[in-house]
Amino acid sequence: MSGVAAASSAPGPRVPGPAAGIGQAAKVLTIGQVLERLRADFADITLSKIRYLEAEGLVEPARTSSNYRKYSADDVARLRYVLHAQSERFLPLRVIKEELASLDRGETSPVYRPGPRALPPHPAPTGLDAILGVDRVRLSRRELLAAVGLGEEELADLERHGLVAPIAGGGYYDSDALLVARTVALLAGHGVQARHLRAARTVADREAGLIEAAVAPLRGQRGADSAGRHAQTADELAALLVRLHAALLRSRLAAGRST
Repeated sequence: MSGVAAASSAPGPRVPGPAAGIGQAAKVLTIGQVLERLRADFADITLSKIRYLEAEGLVEPARTSSNYRKYSADDVARLRYVLHAQSERFLPLRVIKEELASLDRGETSPVYRPGPRALPPHPAPTGLDAILGVDRVRLSRRELLAAVGLGEEELADLERHGLVAPIAGGGYYDSDALLVARTVALLAGHGVQARHLRAARTVADREAGLIEAAVAPLRGQRGADSAGRHAQTADELAALLVRLHAALLRSRLAAGRST
């Protein structure tokens, strides 16, 4: 049993283990079968992403004499670990690879150390954080491609339509870029392409301008926490606009179904 598979049975926080239905016998799967098993938990997984993770050394399936990949239960467990670490903890592949190496040596990953851990108290997320999550991440272009399962041309298309952009002054992408790319990838599965979403970007630009105009008077206020009040108010207004947009959209869809 590999370190990853062993970690799956350890007490404490849950670590994704082998896919359900894989027995103890040395049963092997094709890459297509692995894809189907993983899709139940990771909707955006693709064949190209599985191959990319192999190219990065995160999983090493055996090969047949005809050079076809053969995935074991341990290989599937490693893939689940990687995908979970990306989607739930937004870890870069370099850190995930270090964790896997640690588990392979029989060590316990710091993230999955058994037993309860005291967490510092923190306020419940509000505003947009309550809607989108509070995780922050910085990904390279290659890491973003792997995390979303997009090709280079697809990401370039998102950038061309103004849906995704790297952080100013760096070559990295933040958690918002990751969320946008993942959402657009899911929409693409329903036939909605990046070019169809330019209107959504235009609406976001206009609403951002509306918020900036509403909070502009706060910029002139004095006090150590004036900047914090400005940011908090802008965030609250953004969350209200998201709620308004969702309610209007639901109303429009309901009206369409009733006609």
